[in-house]
Amino acid sequence: MLGDPLMKMWISFFAMGLMFVSVIVTIVTKEKLRGFIRYLLLSFSFICLMVAGIIIFLVVFSGPVPD
Repeated sequence: MLGDPLMKMWISFFAMGLMFVSVIVTIVTKEKLRGFIRYLLLSFSFICLMVAGIIIFLVVFSGPVPD
């Protein structure tokens, strides 16, 4: 699945981008919003963080790629 080193790099960049989105959404939500929208966006942020964690886990534990 993750055999190509370049593909692993791009997948890990995508996961880092999800982590960045999660942090920004959390900061903005906690400072600016109230009510239902706040919890909805915090849930979205949590989901982004979980997906990014799973992706990084898969990339790291897929092992080194053959040359």
